[in-house]
Amino acid sequence: MPLKPCFTYIIGASSLLMLIVGISLVLSNVFPNFLQSKVKTEVVLRNGTEAFEVWLDPPAPIYMQFYFFNLTNPEEVLIGERPAVMEIGPYTYREYRPMEEVVFQDNGTRVASVNRKTYIFERNMSRGPESDLIRTVNIPAVTVMEKFKDSVIAANLISAYMRSSGIGLFTTRTVGELLWGYEDGLLKALKLFDPELDKFFGLFYKNNASNDGEYTFFTGQENYKDFARVDTWNGKSSLNWWTSDECNMINGTNGASFHPIINKNEVLYMFSSDLCRSLYAVYTKDVIVKEIPGYRFVPPFEVFANHTVNPANAGFCVPSGNCLSSGLLNVSMCKQGAPIIMSSPHFYQADEKFVEDVFGMRPNKDEHQTAIDINPLTGTILQAAKRLQINVYVEKIPRFSEIGNVRTVVFPVVYLNESVLIDDASAKKLQRVDVQKNVVENIPFLVIGLGIILGGIFMFLMCRQKVPESTEAERQPLISS
Repeated sequence: MPLKPCFTYIIGASSLLMLIVGISLVLSNVFPNFLQSKVKTEVVLRNGTEAFEVWLDPPAPIYMQFYFFNLTNPEEVLIGERPAVMEIGPYTYREYRPMEEVVFQDNGTRVASVNRKTYIFERNMSRGPESDLIRTVNIPAVTVMEKFKDSVIAANLISAYMRSSGIGLFTTRTVGELLWGYEDGLLKALKLFDPELDKFFGLFYKNNASNDGEYTFFTGQENYKDFARVDTWNGKSSLNWWTSDECNMINGTNGASFHPIINKNEVLYMFSSDLCRSLYAVYTKDVIVKEIPGYRFVPPFEVFANHTVNPANAGFCVPSGNCLSSGLLNVSMCKQGAPIIMSSPHFYQADEKFVEDVFGMRPNKDEHQTAIDINPLTGTILQAAKRLQINVYVEKIPRFSEIGNVRTVVFPVVYLNESVLIDDASAKKLQRVDVQKNVVENIPFLVIGLGIILGGIFMFLMCRQKVPESTEAERQPLISS
């Protein structure tokens, strides 16, 4: 029995309506805008929100790994040969960084807190114990020699003390001493003449179980793009952080916060106390981390480029006009005068000269690049790795025989890898969010698809409509028998 024509036309009208509605929803971005609006309202630092709990005490484990460069030919270096080093590591520490003394301000638009960082040694994730010995540059000695190289009397007295005490260009210390501090003989002697001088030295001395003062963060209540962005440090505006005379006021590890709704054209900024400056990163590719989509952001070459390539790095030319080649940043002004040079591990992306000056350097993008993977909808960090190398600028100083005939070299001491990977519980939540996002965003296309199907059915029914049957007379043969 044929379908009634009106039913066929209803199907056709429904098909057209669904196509119009579906295309309108796609063009208007109703559902994506709805999702983004929902995320913006939920990602705010406010009591009771999930974002606040994660900010208060990050659930994902953070690890700090140290890889030391052990010097294997100290005698040869003193007569001008190229240093030969062997990478030893990792020595891994679990990093805990909860927010403490949290106080909301300005009707909830800002929140103040201190961020205490504690490092706990993870023996099962390390090459050996903290008691492992490392032979490296004697940073306190090099610093003192550089400071007094232009003072004849002081240089002679210090040189005589160093010879009598057996203090040289190189020292052998444990991993724990190099990282967290030890009493240095030369500094102890100089403290007699300068009581304010600290006789202890360590690459991260006083950084364990400590905080660097009070931060004030934007909560994101007024503008979601301000979520967890630092407003002030100890009452000083973040806009003033980057002046050379204040760059050493922040100690500790990296600080970063990202607002939700990240796009590929965005430039992300992170503060790095190791560099006394902010790092920026740009999108490089899409990634998948624990079945969650993300964007990978990487600091471009310009971050460590020479001032001729990146004028913003002119402030690292110390003294003024004395600029290093690309790939290095002189942060001595942030390290109490110590001739510390920062770079990427193994001089990755630096001028080839620095790689060739030290035997044992093997730069590798996958192992030595800083990168951060972010979920574009929520701004959640999926995984990140901040990789930086601490080097010492070493040169021959005529008034100090202890330094020998050493060639001028940027000597690698240690590189760090501060990394985080989203925990399983948080990953499952984001996976559900991603599924919901895909379902909601595909609703318009489902409507369009259904409209197309109904349109096909309508066309089929129209083609199957039977021609009205002829009258009986018309069906009689023309010639009867």
